[in-house]
Amino acid sequence: MTPAQNALIERLRDRLAHEPVMREVSMFGGRAIMINEKMLLSACKDGGLLVRVDADRHHELLERPGATQAEMGPGRDMGPGWIEVSADAIEYEDALGGWITVAMEHNRAVTGGPP
Repeated sequence: MTPAQNALIERLRDRLAHEPVMREVSMFGGRAIMINEKMLLSACKDGGLLVRVDADRHHELLERPGATQAEMGPGRDMGPGWIEVSADAIEYEDALGGWITVAMEHNRAVTGGPP
Protein backbone atom coordinates (compact mmCIF):
# COMPACT_ATOMS: atom_id res chain seq x y z
CA MET A 1 0.00 0.00 0.00
CA THR A 2 1.08 3.55 -0.62
CA PRO A 3 1.49 5.93 2.33
CA ALA A 4 -1.60 7.92 1.24
CA GLN A 5 -3.67 4.74 0.91
CA ASN A 6 -2.44 3.44 4.25
CA ALA A 7 -3.32 6.71 6.00
CA LEU A 8 -6.83 6.66 4.53
CA ILE A 9 -7.46 3.02 5.42
CA GLU A 10 -6.47 3.81 9.03
CA ARG A 11 -8.99 6.68 9.10
CA LEU A 12 -11.67 4.37 7.70
CA ARG A 13 -10.88 1.62 10.21
CA ASP A 14 -11.20 4.11 13.08
CA ARG A 15 -14.57 5.36 11.85
CA LEU A 16 -16.00 1.91 11.11
CA ALA A 17 -14.56 -0.08 14.04
CA HIS A 18 -18.00 -0.34 15.66
CA GLU A 19 -19.48 -2.24 12.69
CA PRO A 20 -20.16 -5.88 13.66
CA VAL A 21 -19.60 -7.39 10.19
CA MET A 22 -16.59 -5.65 8.62
CA ARG A 23 -13.64 -6.98 6.67
CA GLU A 24 -11.04 -5.69 4.22
CA VAL A 25 -10.28 -7.00 0.75
CA SER A 26 -7.97 -5.98 -2.08
CA MET A 27 -10.30 -4.91 -4.89
CA PHE A 28 -10.35 -2.44 -7.80
CA GLY A 29 -6.68 -1.58 -7.23
CA GLY A 30 -7.42 -0.42 -3.69
CA ARG A 31 -8.16 -1.68 -0.21
CA ALA A 32 -11.93 -2.15 0.10
CA ILE A 33 -13.97 -2.11 3.27
CA MET A 34 -16.80 -4.62 3.20
CA ILE A 35 -19.77 -4.20 5.53
CA ASN A 36 -22.32 -7.03 5.68
CA GLU A 37 -20.36 -8.69 2.83
CA LYS A 38 -20.97 -5.75 0.44
CA MET A 39 -18.35 -3.23 -0.62
CA LEU A 40 -18.85 0.05 1.19
CA LEU A 41 -15.85 2.00 -0.05
CA SER A 42 -12.24 1.55 -1.05
CA ALA A 43 -9.05 3.46 -0.28
CA CYS A 44 -7.30 4.18 -3.57
CA LYS A 45 -3.52 4.26 -4.01
CA ASP A 46 -3.52 8.06 -4.37
CA GLY A 47 -5.42 8.53 -1.09
CA GLY A 48 -8.74 9.07 -2.85
CA LEU A 49 -11.88 7.11 -2.16
CA LEU A 50 -14.05 4.83 -4.29
CA VAL A 51 -17.58 4.96 -2.88
CA ARG A 52 -20.55 2.67 -3.53
CA VAL A 53 -23.73 4.76 -3.50
CA ASP A 54 -27.39 4.48 -4.44
CA ALA A 55 -27.55 4.71 -8.25
CA ASP A 56 -30.63 6.94 -7.95
CA ARG A 57 -28.50 9.56 -6.12
CA HIS A 58 -25.50 9.23 -8.44
CA HIS A 59 -25.90 12.49 -10.39
CA GLU A 60 -26.75 14.48 -7.26
CA LEU A 61 -23.64 13.16 -5.48
CA LEU A 62 -21.39 13.93 -8.45
CA GLU A 63 -22.02 17.61 -7.69
CA ARG A 64 -20.10 17.35 -4.40
CA PRO A 65 -16.54 18.73 -4.34
CA GLY A 66 -13.95 16.27 -5.65
CA ALA A 67 -16.52 13.71 -6.87
CA THR A 68 -16.17 12.16 -10.33
CA GLN A 69 -17.57 9.18 -12.19
CA ALA A 70 -15.55 6.11 -11.19
CA GLU A 71 -13.63 4.38 -13.96
CA MET A 72 -12.12 0.89 -14.20
CA GLY A 73 -9.54 2.31 -16.57
CA PRO A 74 -9.33 5.16 -19.03
CA GLY A 75 -12.69 5.50 -20.76
CA ARG A 76 -14.29 2.53 -18.94
CA ASP A 77 -16.76 4.01 -16.48
CA MET A 78 -18.15 1.81 -13.73
CA GLY A 79 -21.70 3.09 -14.16
CA PRO A 80 -24.16 4.71 -11.77
CA GLY A 81 -23.56 4.00 -8.11
CA TRP A 82 -19.76 4.17 -8.29
CA ILE A 83 -18.08 7.49 -7.44
CA GLU A 84 -14.44 8.43 -6.97
CA VAL A 85 -13.64 11.20 -4.50
CA SER A 86 -10.29 12.99 -4.63
CA ALA A 87 -7.94 12.86 -1.65
CA ASP A 88 -8.15 16.65 -1.29
CA ALA A 89 -11.94 16.49 -0.97
CA ILE A 90 -11.78 14.11 2.02
CA GLU A 91 -8.87 15.74 3.83
CA TYR A 92 -11.15 16.86 6.66
CA GLU A 93 -13.02 14.40 8.87
CA ASP A 94 -16.45 15.94 8.26
CA ALA A 95 -16.04 15.53 4.49
CA LEU A 96 -14.92 11.92 4.87
CA GLY A 97 -17.78 11.32 7.29
CA GLY A 98 -20.29 12.63 4.76
CA TRP A 99 -19.16 10.06 2.18
CA ILE A 100 -19.17 7.27 4.76
CA THR A 101 -22.76 8.19 5.68
CA VAL A 102 -23.91 8.08 2.04
CA ALA A 103 -22.18 4.73 1.52
CA MET A 104 -23.66 3.30 4.74
CA GLU A 105 -27.16 4.38 3.71
CA HIS A 106 -26.78 2.44 0.47
CA ASN A 107 -25.22 -0.53 2.23
CA ARG A 108 -28.04 -0.73 4.78
CA ALA A 109 -30.63 -0.51 2.00
CA VAL A 110 -29.15 -3.40 -0.01
CA THR A 111 -28.17 -5.65 2.89
CA GLY A 112 -31.08 -5.03 5.23
CA GLY A 113 -28.53 -4.22 7.93
CA PRO A 114 -29.27 -2.07 10.97
CA PRO A 115 -29.95 1.64 10.35
